[in-house]
Amino acid sequence: MSAFVAPGDIAARRTLAPGEVLLAVDNVSLSFGGVKALTDVSFDIRKGEIRAIIGPNGAGKTSMLNVINGFYHPQQGRITYCGTVRKRQRPSEAAAQGIARTFQNVALFKGLTTLDNIMAGRTLKMTRGFFWQCLRFGPALQEEIAHRRRVEEIIDFLEIEHIRKTPVGKLPYGLKKRVELGRALAMEPELLLLDEPMAGMNLEEKEDMSRFIIDVREQFGTTIALIEHDIGVVMDLSDRVVVLEYGRKIADGTPDEVQKNQAVIDAYLGTSH
Repeated sequence: MSAFVAPGDIAARRTLAPGEVLLAVDNVSLSFGGVKALTDVSFDIRKGEIRAIIGPNGAGKTSMLNVINGFYHPQQGRITYCGTVRKRQRPSEAAAQGIARTFQNVALFKGLTTLDNIMAGRTLKMTRGFFWQCLRFGPALQEEIAHRRRVEEIIDFLEIEHIRKTPVGKLPYGLKKRVELGRALAMEPELLLLDEPMAGMNLEEKEDMSRFIIDVREQFGTTIALIEHDIGVVMDLSDRVVVLEYGRKIADGTPDEVQKNQAVIDAYLGTSH
């Protein structure tokens, strides 16, 4: 597995030490009409950790990721990222600040190859204007070559060289999820949001994805927040777990602490007898 080294501009942005709070969610409430998706939720994500967000269906997990990456705007509360209180912003602005995500339902360009889908994740890194990119000449061509080199490194890292030229619409589900992870990594994020990265996978595919998630944290220093229904995976991967139920936080702590929390047992793991 080849090492994918983040460029200098990303390294320069990482001013926080491991363990410091990278993102803080403070008293966030989100409603859609009369439906409360999130109610007074607070927790933080520390630099370098794998932070799991779990809960039953309808608990507000995806809504929380949508708040973090700017897709939803809470009616109350605030988000603090890298020490700065974040005002209302668009997902593109969150992405430019180093927040990338994957989706519960695979969101790829089915007609494009694996390489081109991952290349799409480099868009924010491109500095040449539309005119130069159309010409693919001189500085624009040199920039494209550099970005393609970076994408090839991601492809090597994810061990998907054999499908680099395959349209993603022809790929099995597990490989599509890996390509989507590659596209997010192409953004070189500080914070990576994974929405059910192992949904629909068999045991072998889950083991592979778990390995890649750990390697992303270890090799790139990326902070990861993930939603996952497989409790075994959550307990094995995560450093800390926050549990939501009906849009409210009911527990927060280490995997061991959460597993022993009676509110979690009743709401999510099954009532004990």
